[in-house]
Amino acid sequence: MLDQIIGFLNDALYSYILIIILVLGGIFFTVRTKFVQFRLFKEQIRCVSEKPDKNGAISSFQALMVSTASRVGTGNIIGVSTAICLGGFGSVFWMWLIAIVGSASAFVESTLAQIFKKKGADGESYGGPAYYISSALKSRWLAVVFSIFLILTYGVGFNMLASYNLQSTFSAYEFYNVNVSFNLFGNEIAFNAMPWIIGLVIAGLVAFCLFGGGKRIVNATTFIVPIMGVSYILVALIITIINIPQLPSVFSRIFTEAFNFEAIFGGFSGSCVMYGIKRGLFSNEAGVGSAPNASASAHVSHPVKQGLVQVLSVFIDTLLICTATAFMCMCSGVEPTAEISGAQYVQLSLKATLGDFGPIFITVAMALFAFTTLIGNLFYVDKAIKFIMGREPGKVFMTIYHIIASLLIFVGAGLSADLLWNISDVLMGGMTLINIPVILILGKYAYRALNDYVKQRKEGKEPVFMAKNVGIEVETDYWKE
Repeated sequence: MLDQIIGFLNDALYSYILIIILVLGGIFFTVRTKFVQFRLFKEQIRCVSEKPDKNGAISSFQALMVSTASRVGTGNIIGVSTAICLGGFGSVFWMWLIAIVGSASAFVESTLAQIFKKKGADGESYGGPAYYISSALKSRWLAVVFSIFLILTYGVGFNMLASYNLQSTFSAYEFYNVNVSFNLFGNEIAFNAMPWIIGLVIAGLVAFCLFGGGKRIVNATTFIVPIMGVSYILVALIITIINIPQLPSVFSRIFTEAFNFEAIFGGFSGSCVMYGIKRGLFSNEAGVGSAPNASASAHVSHPVKQGLVQVLSVFIDTLLICTATAFMCMCSGVEPTAEISGAQYVQLSLKATLGDFGPIFITVAMALFAFTTLIGNLFYVDKAIKFIMGREPGKVFMTIYHIIASLLIFVGAGLSADLLWNISDVLMGGMTLINIPVILILGKYAYRALNDYVKQRKEGKEPVFMAKNVGIEVETDYWKE
């Protein structure tokens, strides 16, 4: 029954409401910012390489890495695979589209996060949607509701799904099937214990980190994951080059299926449009309201700089890494079907080209991507809890929270894939339904800031932002002098 209820909500959200809000919202922001994602591409590159003028402060590049680390995860591998297997090759086109128009939404939300960011007791900045909702809209109750959705999305939905996706990569190995059966009240119950065993290990490692003992693990994965990300793209590129004769037919199928309107409207809930938008949004999170939490921490001279950097983050996530996964799979010759959706399709695709090395490589990549995603998601949850409570939570509260967070990761490993995807999509949709209308209302501040930035650049200046120069009446912690 739970699966049916969540599935109904999921279909209702993505068949009608969210598609309209995301696409029209993204198009509106694209037009309103005069195609900022294309027009200022050179500025995006310049801003991401800029060093902060304050020693020890978080740079634009560091904030980009934090938000990209959150974005790059199981969605770039399992999410893309699921979209292609269930929605067809045309899903890739709609992923691209949602990234291109959604990057304008990412620009607006991250620029707003910078404008209305707060100054902490330690001198560092913090912020995000909850803060620009409470400061600029003067609506603390809505900010609290958004924070609750964020906690449920990242602490429950995304982390349970990441745990499931991680353990599912081991399904290609012989040791995966450990069947256990027992009699309960006269009923014979049988199940595979390995997903639960792997889930227990994952939950244990995360708990070890949360309780302060995993600093070395976190530091090691933070160091290894960027290397793994580059390696992943290189392997995808090699596989695509090896199978380059397949490229023309792959492109043909992408565009043919993307615009097969008879098939799309004949079964919209299972169409390439729906899966492309859902999995694209899950991966790049443009407009969801997560990345602004990282954007607010950067020390920059002008809020627009961080907005431009987040446009680049969306491009890296979807147009680079998701596309790498898609072409790696689609060029392999392995035909996608619903039965092999998820990790299995990716593993079979790599095995078809690289032999036994393929599944091993994808398992290592997934383990690293998923683990850092689990930790990164809980960073967002920590910030949301702090906002709701209005202070740093006490030790007892945090201990209970860490135990619950670890248990959810354990439980997620053994649940149904469809249920976990639907839960994550519905919760993420809740965040988006709040954040997009809010940034539509507050977008005027981002547009003014963008005009101010462009004007200063045309005058040959290094842009410096002053809130009073763009008519911001709301009291801000920064941008006063």
